[in-house]
This record gives sequence, structure tokens and C-alpha cells, in this order.
Amino acid sequence: MFESGTRGDSRVFSTPGQTRLSSRVPRRSGMTLVELIVAFTILLVLTSMAVPVARSNVRRIKERQLREALHEIHSAIDKYKDMADAGKLGIQKQDSYGYPESLQALVDGVKGSGNAADTKLKFLRRIPLDPMTNTRDWGLRSMQDDPTSNGWGGQNVFDVYTKSMDKAADGTPYSEW
Repeated sequence: MFESGTRGDSRVFSTPGQTRLSSRVPRRSGMTLVELIVAFTILLVLTSMAVPVARSNVRRIKERQLREALHEIHSAIDKYKDMADAGKLGIQKQDSYGYPESLQALVDGVKGSGNAADTKLKFLRRIPLDPMTNTRDWGLRSMQDDPTSNGWGGQNVFDVYTKSMDKAADGTPYSEW
């Protein structure tokens, strides 16, 4: 085989009695329209499956944070009540039944009595954030209120609940947790 000349991308080869063109077909890089449509369809399907999973994960995290915040507040209220019943706190109001007057009282602290008269007893470092409403504003119930009421009588803090109107996956309102 002898190379007799070149023309553009094709080379002309000649052999005795035969001439042959060896063509190089230029390859285009990139994707065709069909390939793009298929790729975007696959991405759309994967995204549509991932969004509900991500939402349920966020919801689950908020529910866990709500349980932890409610547990922290309830524990502080119970500890306050136990100390008030044991007479370790200062003078209590008659209609408080040994419960704190507000959530802020758990943070600010209460003057002790007896041997602890010169100390201030604190039950919370700060009022926990309600993950459902992203505020520190909790719904309150007093000992005298109806257990399912959404209004606070103002006498004491017996129970707390979130002010969110959303419902859990099982259908129970978060405010009933």
C-alpha cells in the first residue's frame, strides 16, 4: 500500500490495480434529543421519589424534637412540683397547687426555703424551642383547666402543648401529645 495523497479527512490509498478511500467519519460529541429526554425523565422520576422521603425525614426529626422538648418541660414542671410539695421552695400561692406560675418562672428560678433559703433554684436553662412553630411560645394548661382545653386559666402551669394545628402521621394532632 502506498499513500498517494490526502484530501481533507480522507486519505487515498492506492494499490496496484485498486484505489480505495479510507474515510474518517467525524464523530460529534454530545447527546441527541432523545438521549436528553430519557436522561431528564430518569432525573424527574428519581427526584419525585426523593422529595417525599426527604419530607418524611424532616417531619420525623421535628416530631422527635417535639417529644424531647415536651419531655424537658414536663420534667422541669414535675421537679418543681415535687420540691414545692416537699416544702423546699418559698411560699406558694394557694391556687397554684404547687405548680409554677409560668414557664419563665422555671427559667428565672425560685428562692428556696429552709437550708436553701439563700439560693435560687432553677429548673430550665431556657424555654425550649417548639419545633413545629419555631417559637418559644407554648400552649399552657393549668391544674384547673379542662385537660383538652386550648385556653389557659392563668393560675399555674400544669401542662404544655404545641400550638401547631398539624397532625402526626397517625392522625393525632400534635397539640395532644
